[in-house]
Amino acid sequence: MNYKKLGNSDLEVSEIGFGCMSLGEDDAANKTLLHKAFDKGINYFDTADLYQQGQNEVTVGKAFKAVRDKVLLATKVGNQMRPDGSGWDWNPSKAYILEAVDKSLKRLQTDYIDLYQLHGGTLDDPIEETIEAFEILKQQGKIRHYGISSIRPNVIREYVKKSRIVSVMMQYSLLDRRPEEESLTLLQQQEISVLARGSYAQGLLLGKTPKAYLGYSEAEVARASRTVASIASKRSCAAEVAGRFSLHHPAVTTAVIGIRNEAQLNEALQVAAAPALTLSEVEELTAAIEAKTYEQHR
Repeated sequence: MNYKKLGNSDLEVSEIGFGCMSLGEDDAANKTLLHKAFDKGINYFDTADLYQQGQNEVTVGKAFKAVRDKVLLATKVGNQMRPDGSGWDWNPSKAYILEAVDKSLKRLQTDYIDLYQLHGGTLDDPIEETIEAFEILKQQGKIRHYGISSIRPNVIREYVKKSRIVSVMMQYSLLDRRPEEESLTLLQQQEISVLARGSYAQGLLLGKTPKAYLGYSEAEVARASRTVASIASKRSCAAEVAGRFSLHHPAVTTAVIGIRNEAQLNEALQVAAAPALTLSEVEELTAAIEAKTYEQHR
């Protein structure tokens, strides 16, 4: 497993992160799976207060209580559950963040969060107030560092200018190269880590039946998938190629891969063990499908 520095922080994160959102309801099975990942070198585990209405944090917290100081726990805030359980509302206010963190700490059975991320964001938010909340939590020792989870270039620019974020989680894959237009270069220049999610593009890059995706036609998606498969025939598997594509850009620190069973963990570990894509492989992949750009929130 390779490790990289998270932004300008003091944290060293594994090149493959464990996306916890898809974990099931069996705490014992989750603990076994999470510890297998940990034993293989994965040290970054990403959850959110929104996932399973907080139960995802609970299962992750239970699993790592005995080895808390050896793992990096990342969670997210900003989506406030309605009292009747009918859904959630966006709330990036200082008051809500300062309240929500204590609930996450309790569910995770810890007294600090390694990376606390704003789970979205718009230009209509009280951004300075949101940043103030994160800075207060750092001063209090409840969080070590903070970042945002956003694909919006205009929001990312604001946080780069006004805050001390160490990371931005965003979707980035062969079928979503929109961050290449601006965000990846900006974040690399500012030494802010990109945590890439969606490396497999909902499985479309792993041989799943093609369908239209993010403005690409079914035929274009099929062509991208065939190109991944062609390169994979000289390597180990399609997951390796798709995951390594997300990691090939120097702005990307970690590919956060959603894992819910041992087979998916083994695929992710193959990505970790694989050599980087060669320049010719990257060129072959990017030639297969034209990069798109963001149409909104520019």
